[in-house]
Amino acid sequence: MKVLICSDSFKHSMSALEVCNSLAEGLRDERDDLTLNLLPLADGGEGTVRTLVDATNGKRIETQVHDPLMRPVAAVFGLLGGGQTAVIEMAAASGIEQLTEQERNPFFTTTYGTGELIRSALDQGCRRIILGIGGSATIDGGAGLLHALGARFYDPNQESILPVGKNLSHIRHIDTSQLDARLKETSISIAGDVDNPLTGPHGAAYVYGPQKGARPGDLKLLDQNLESYARLLQKYTSQDLLTISGTGAAGGLAVSLLAFSLATLENGFNLVARELNLEKRIRENDLIITGEGKIDAQTHCGKTPFGVARLANQHNKPVIAVTGSLETDHPEGFDLLLPVMEKPIDLPSALASAKILLKNTGRRIGQIIGLTGRLAH
Repeated sequence: MKVLICSDSFKHSMSALEVCNSLAEGLRDERDDLTLNLLPLADGGEGTVRTLVDATNGKRIETQVHDPLMRPVAAVFGLLGGGQTAVIEMAAASGIEQLTEQERNPFFTTTYGTGELIRSALDQGCRRIILGIGGSATIDGGAGLLHALGARFYDPNQESILPVGKNLSHIRHIDTSQLDARLKETSISIAGDVDNPLTGPHGAAYVYGPQKGARPGDLKLLDQNLESYARLLQKYTSQDLLTISGTGAAGGLAVSLLAFSLATLENGFNLVARELNLEKRIRENDLIITGEGKIDAQTHCGKTPFGVARLANQHNKPVIAVTGSLETDHPEGFDLLLPVMEKPIDLPSALASAKILLKNTGRRIGQIIGLTGRLAH
């Protein structure tokens, strides 16, 4: 039997590769008659750089950029095998993990550092860029990113204005004459994993603002500022930026790139799956094992396990999902869903024990395979 192990990471605990290796180790302990194929996955969020670099024998590039509060910080992006494609996680420069809880305030944070990462990739000769947009600390509509790439912003008095969240509604003109010329010959794919619109009750401010430090009384103003900025951007594009699904991710980062036809917005899992030829790998195997740290209602909105299950179902392949935390009563698409917990345990202990828990889960899957084989006879 050929088994494809294609899991996402377990956040704050193990990388996708480590998860796949631990499951494989447990399976090998239980059975020696399986052909195991490992393919670590990601959906555009945390771990996308590592996953794609590892899978393509690429390399990591470290560069100096600015964090969400414009402090110098070292950040890493990936060059895929062949050196023509860069993969960037905006969280490396503009992520919420760059800030303490006290520092988080989307009125003042910026995506400037993400723009610097794109510029560094251009300096490396890349003309194709995959941009993962999970884990941001910002609600600036991507204006900071444009600023780093050469755009300038002006208020009603034609005075230069800093394009952060609190100032978006004061911007009246965007000068793109100094935008990096290399962008015109570059393909940028934005890898998102949610379908929220830019504004409104399900938009960037109301849904994601609180986790980025916004207080309840801030949300309406942040939402209005984003809408004002989007309506200004409408002058530069024929697209209705307020209705495009997925632009609510990462504080609206995509709208600045979309407005000037600098990027396309794609489902992150689909993008990664295509890059790694996942569907072909699924067809070549008999059993598919996937997973991530938490499977909940959001899993069916484009997350890795559901994407894997959807492809496996299309090719009539059985699929098992493993997870650290199961928070849904509707795990559609999976033939079997296995929480890795063997007994009640607190979160710190679970994170520290992730490797052994996953290895033991691999053993259980091996036992299940053996049982089903015996029942089939």
